[in-house]
Amino acid sequence: MSEVKKPAKKPRAPRTVKPKAEPKTSKPKVIKAKPVDKIEMTAAQVADYLKAHPDFFIEHVLLLEHLSIPHPSGGAVSLISKQLELFRSRYQDMENQLTELIEIARDNDTAVNRMHKLNLALLDATTLEDVVSNLNLVLSEYFLTDFVAIRLIQPSPPSDFDAIFIAPNSKELKPFERELSTGLPSCGQLSPLQARVLFGFQANEVKSCAIVPMLFTELEGLLAIGSRDENRFHASMGHLFLTQMSEVIATRLITLLQPTK
Repeated sequence: MSEVKKPAKKPRAPRTVKPKAEPKTSKPKVIKAKPVDKIEMTAAQVADYLKAHPDFFIEHVLLLEHLSIPHPSGGAVSLISKQLELFRSRYQDMENQLTELIEIARDNDTAVNRMHKLNLALLDATTLEDVVSNLNLVLSEYFLTDFVAIRLIQPSPPSDFDAIFIAPNSKELKPFERELSTGLPSCGQLSPLQARVLFGFQANEVKSCAIVPMLFTELEGLLAIGSRDENRFHASMGHLFLTQMSEVIATRLITLLQPTK
């Protein structure tokens, strides 16, 4: 018998390997933080925490100043508790004093800066009219006032800024007899006659005022600083700062009133 020949197998075509696609890079998601709810702790949780951390008050010893710890001595008060109470009281007093001193220092810095601005404004003035104008600017900006008036008690020199002069025998000086006789400033509300003499048509706008007499050998007069605020100047105010201000202003006025050679 003749052998049956099997048909030859066809050679397989080589497989082409496709390159793997690169994995897609996704943008990182931004996870918004949820608002944290306020955690309320119970007294038992606080007690458990302190038991688990017996050295807590060693690391936070300052908290003891704000705690009130009972002592197992009945109605009696231990010396240690009494000492701690005294220390707390003294500490609070010292803290209050320090806060007060800081406020005083800030007020002093403000006062020094204001006087510096006032001096610069006066040095820049070359006429009596400049003095009044510059005072209005600097006092409104740095001293929070609204009106300024200067009245010099002497006859008005010819061709000078006569609006600020009052004759020595004028009836307009009568409302200011107390200030001129005592030499002390007065603060509060003006009488209608005082307001009219000092501020003219603006008299009704002035709700409170400081009147400072300027009594020097070379100069006598009045300095008035007014405000639309009725509480800006009051009778309990101190006079030292007002007196120093009047001395500086009077010194500049004396210089300007001297005849030029």
